[in-house]
Amino acid sequence: NVAIINSVGYPNPNRSHFRSTDIWQSASDEDKIVNTGWVGRYLDSTCNGACASPHTAVEIDDTLSLVLKGEKTKGLAFREPKSLQLFTSNPMIRNVAANYHPHDDEHPSAAFLNKTLAETTQSADYIYEHSKIYKSKRMYPQHEFGKRMKTIAELICSGSDTKIYYVSLPGFDTHVLQSGTHNRQLRIYSEALKAFCDDLKEQNRFDETMVLTFSEFGRRVEQNSGKGTDHGTANNVYVIGGKLGKAGMLNDMADLQNLDEGDLIYKVDFRQVYATLLDKFLAADSKAILNNQFSTLNFI
Repeated sequence: NVAIINSVGYPNPNRSHFRSTDIWQSASDEDKIVNTGWVGRYLDSTCNGACASPHTAVEIDDTLSLVLKGEKTKGLAFREPKSLQLFTSNPMIRNVAANYHPHDDEHPSAAFLNKTLAETTQSADYIYEHSKIYKSKRMYPQHEFGKRMKTIAELICSGSDTKIYYVSLPGFDTHVLQSGTHNRQLRIYSEALKAFCDDLKEQNRFDETMVLTFSEFGRRVEQNSGKGTDHGTANNVYVIGGKLGKAGMLNDMADLQNLDEGDLIYKVDFRQVYATLLDKFLAADSKAILNNQFSTLNFI
């Protein structure tokens, strides 16, 4: 299991105010526009997209982010399993799904819609049934992020064959009065993540799980006039798991004496992190998925 947490600035992670959002989700070069996400391309690569169900990768949200969209296969977005199951219980949807059979003379748009409805219905039933298998007794924070992390933990502990879970934590766009906002957001993050990790440890699922946390934009080193920080370049990535090959810092601390027009200079390409997860944890071909060869790191 891979749980990916995106700490974003805006409430809606799909608001592409900055190219960095697309770059982090697509794993593209800065000068290229890519319409698929790196997880979506991983789904495409699984049996050439023929055997990857939508629930192979899920996003705990109302809308599906670019990262989970492939050329042939897409992930599944939902806020909670019961609501998803209720939505797909609509008789019209059920009728289309039950009677779906691919035809050579079917219009491509109709074929895509019918196939999507059929697969979504099947995945909704699967997710809902697994959501009833394990109900955590651990106390999670009652904020939205805590609830979403609890949903992920319950699905992992239920034995769901979902491989990738994606969730966002908004509120990190700290241009003004950063200290209080940042401290509050980190408390929300840390308390929910502690409950999540403790839950998985208790159910003997922690060793088979990897948690990746990133933000699509960094912050500048120097504080601005509003006691906040503006958008920067290099950023932190956190990796948590029961079977890490190496704990602690994977690269040298940032050199505050050597900046690029006030910005940190990155030491590790973020796609090296993706390549490590794909090659060493998901047993995939990172070169084909990332469209380039990136050296792997030793945290796995």
